[in-house]
Amino acid sequence: MMTTLSQPLLSVENLTIAFSADPAQAAAVNGLSFELRAGETLAIVGESGSGKSVSMMSLMQLLPRRSTFIRAGAARFNGDDLLTMNEEQINKVRGAQISMIFQEPMTSLNPVLTIGLQLTEVLVVHQNMSQAEAKNQAIAMLARVRINDPARRFQQYPHELSGGMRQRVMIAIALACRPKILIADEPTTALDVTIQAEVLELLRELKREFQTSILLITHDMGVVAEMADRVIVMRQGNMIEQGDVDSLFLAPRQPYTQALMRAVPRLGETGGAAGPVRFRLEGEALAAPPVILPPASGAPPRPLLEVKDLHVRFDVRQGVLRRLKGRVHAVEGVSFTLYPAETLALVGESGCGKSTTGRSLIGLEKATSGDIWLDGYDVTRLDRHGMRPVRKQVQMVFQDPFASLNPRLDAGSQVREPMDIHRLGSAAERDEQVDELFSRVGLTREMRYRFPHEFSGGQRQRLCIARALSLRPKLIIADEAVSALDVSIQAQVVNLMLELQEQSGIAWLFISHDMAVVEHVAHRVAVMQMGRIVEIGPKASVFARPGHAYTQRLMAAVPVADPRHQRTQLFRDATELKSPIRAVDYQVAPQRMQEIAPGHFIAVDA
Repeated sequence: MMTTLSQPLLSVENLTIAFSADPAQAAAVNGLSFELRAGETLAIVGESGSGKSVSMMSLMQLLPRRSTFIRAGAARFNGDDLLTMNEEQINKVRGAQISMIFQEPMTSLNPVLTIGLQLTEVLVVHQNMSQAEAKNQAIAMLARVRINDPARRFQQYPHELSGGMRQRVMIAIALACRPKILIADEPTTALDVTIQAEVLELLRELKREFQTSILLITHDMGVVAEMADRVIVMRQGNMIEQGDVDSLFLAPRQPYTQALMRAVPRLGETGGAAGPVRFRLEGEALAAPPVILPPASGAPPRPLLEVKDLHVRFDVRQGVLRRLKGRVHAVEGVSFTLYPAETLALVGESGCGKSTTGRSLIGLEKATSGDIWLDGYDVTRLDRHGMRPVRKQVQMVFQDPFASLNPRLDAGSQVREPMDIHRLGSAAERDEQVDELFSRVGLTREMRYRFPHEFSGGQRQRLCIARALSLRPKLIIADEAVSALDVSIQAQVVNLMLELQEQSGIAWLFISHDMAVVEHVAHRVAVMQMGRIVEIGPKASVFARPGHAYTQRLMAAVPVADPRHQRTQLFRDATELKSPIRAVDYQVAPQRMQEIAPGHFIAVDA
């Protein structure tokens, strides 16, 4: 860990930020002070809306000037105050000396420009490279952040990449100019555990090689334990505790920090329970055991969802005549069932086909072949009009909350809109239901009048969950639904999911890369690799005895919220895995599922 006594590279003193000129209004950040030294990693943790991102964005003057008021404070970098720089001065700092990895890559990347243009722009402006030099360097950076086929990705647009790949593009852009300070706002939130391990190793390598300092904003305490030298804990705009990572994890002083540590999900803490396990929330007695919900019992005669031999492929066309040049084999022969009141977790690396599988179930992606039966409807044979009653029974919480919300509608209108479309209840009943949904996902009634850009990333995700619940569906597809939430709110939302399942019999298809959360929420687990399910079975059996080598790598790559723990080296083998993006002439190797325990199957060569 960091022990140098060098002069601080960045010194923040009494930073106070408000979004109102009225001094009577509470500040979003109140009196924040810290120092950052060369080569140091300082983690800033706390609940969603605690002021973490706001304070860091203010250092680069990225907050709206008309609605942001710096009431007090200074941020000195190389002797200059970042907060008082003019536009020309701060532009020379942004990107070149201080870079930022944003939380939501889809809204940070320009949708009408290729990945290559956005990456080379940084190099041309700040490094004075020619276009040819910038292209070569950009492709090298894409390869360094483990993006497969970087020359082809260079020519693609953001919407053509998975969420994890878009986040890696953001990291490549931020690292392109070798900045002195890297502000990483949830840099691994959208990444699966194996790619997360690689990205964290990349950040450590940059830190060692260039003495880059890192300001790490995250809710993943496992990442904090692995990366940070020091930690700042924030709550409601105030810094309530700071210290070196060892002392803060092993002996936190403040009650809030202690509760935050207790809320961190850890692999193995469910004790091998067959069904979902509630998180213990802040204020609950330490001696009280978590409530273990029983698994779905007595499977009914007909499953709610039945998927048979699902294939989803995307044509790759080039040239003026749009001739077929290749085909993306996103999903290959996927089969599974899901019963009412059951949760099936779909896990795997970014780009393995998890999200495509989920989207194809509700007709957002067209299945190339296979059968999807949802509550008696054959989804693969329904047109847009025929899908309308199906979508009342199934809802989806998307991976990127900001991209899935309408920026022109207030939050309350967006939660109410599905009820308006399907004409559920009277107008008064719909308004009452909106208030109840806001309360159940941890938002206040007053927030219904805000617009999406006025929420933090975690709050936006809670808003999306409230919208999904508005129609009281039988099935909810949760695509990384809690990945953007801090650990305490994450625990509340998972408990809410389990409560809804227990009360209403809702089935969940839980798409996630967070194995510790999966262990809490799932009845069964399906592991995907290269578009195919390679292991599926009861949660307790899969976690206790993972049978496939790929599942073992996923387990080994999970970060542990203990700075004394050294991550096993088994995850390094995952870097040898090939991408699920395959050429049109790729021959899919035949496989069959072999039962290794009751209901527990792994893929083997046929």
